Amino acid sequence: MKLKYDVIIIGGGAAGISCAYNSSKLGLKTLLIEKNIHLGGLITSALVIPVMNLESKGINTDFYNELIKETSRCNASITYSDGNCGWFNPELLKSVFDTLLKNAGCDVIFGINDFRVTHKNSYFKIELPTNDLSLHIETNYLVDGTGNGEIFRKLKLKFLEDKKENQSLSLRFILSGVDREKFAKHILEIDKDRNVTTVCKIGNETHFSTAYTWDSGKKWALEPYFKDAIKKGIIKDSDSAYFQMFTVPNTPDSVAFNCPKLLPGNNTDKSSPFYTSDLIIEGRKRINRLTDFCRKYLAGFENAYISNISDMLGVRESARIEGKYIFSVNDIISGKIPKNIALSSNYPIDIHSDKKDRGELKFTQNQWYLPLESLISKDYDNLFAVGRCLSADFKAHAAVRTQLNCFSMGEAVAKHIYKSITSGN
Repeated sequence: MKLKYDVIIIGGGAAGISCAYNSSKLGLKTLLIEKNIHLGGLITSALVIPVMNLESKGINTDFYNELIKETSRCNASITYSDGNCGWFNPELLKSVFDTLLKNAGCDVIFGINDFRVTHKNSYFKIELPTNDLSLHIETNYLVDGTGNGEIFRKLKLKFLEDKKENQSLSLRFILSGVDREKFAKHILEIDKDRNVTTVCKIGNETHFSTAYTWDSGKKWALEPYFKDAIKKGIIKDSDSAYFQMFTVPNTPDSVAFNCPKLLPGNNTDKSSPFYTSDLIIEGRKRINRLTDFCRKYLAGFENAYISNISDMLGVRESARIEGKYIFSVNDIISGKIPKNIALSSNYPIDIHSDKKDRGELKFTQNQWYLPLESLISKDYDNLFAVGRCLSADFKAHAAVRTQLNCFSMGEAVAKHIYKSITSGN
């Protein structure tokens, strides 16, 4: 069976969804291919909620604005007290993504774990194994939204390398059975300076966020609890590396955790086939210990239970392609304005190290701008990478990788493809 599309996107995470939605809305025949049975990537499968808020100049934010409208209509999000409207319910978001893409006229194929890709003349040919036959699809424009540059790997294209630097992984989870009002009152009583703690009431629901890390030189309201729990053997010191919680919209008793941070144990060989599996197994042990910690020390968590452990790792950094332009930390610091702007942001350089006191959160004084050329393959003008596999150095990538920026990347590529097609280029 053979099909032809104007645009094919492989990978249905934040960037891939935005690209597929926008290219479809612009009238291009579009196909989105996803390995899971739902869309969303990290935001749904890895429970990466809420979207980190940032100031925006309104560049390529059409999809995000539509997403907020639809999630608000479906009670799948709230607008928090700081103005962040991206506090999503990850389970409800799966259906929201389906609705948005269907209404835009985008075709979607789920459950594709492998594919073949070849380039001939000016077009790409994708071969998908489906049941007892192979599906052959052709396209003039191909977009990699896999997060790991899978299309680029199959085409044997070059990647950027920073062998000495890495971002840590996380394995997020959700606790339910929490008396959120009781904890909100408790955390406000013990956190007098409110550095990281926020509490607000939205409708009939109490919402909050708070955090703790093991890094020295910072004051955390939860520090006495963690120190006592470590002393008593309830948790390990490494369990306290990073601890952050957010309430989940449209659930009266659920709290999502941006932790545990997965730290290398005895197996430090990243080339080992067991390396990631060992981290995941240890991560689930950490979740059990942190749950016990919450029950014993945090008011309102006495009856809490694990209701969800993410089925995808929280990946902050992975392989990055070599594009027509390598976005650098100097571009961020200088605020250099490129000719073709993909997105505008002020998100800081945010590095989650796997070592104590080695993390970095560096804010810049100005808005920075990602050039479209960082999303275009160095080798092919009609091949793109959106999301965390863009062309950037390690530190610049640490500022670009957030979900709002990924939404804008996908949109920028879709509009560029539309312009190329309609102008005859």
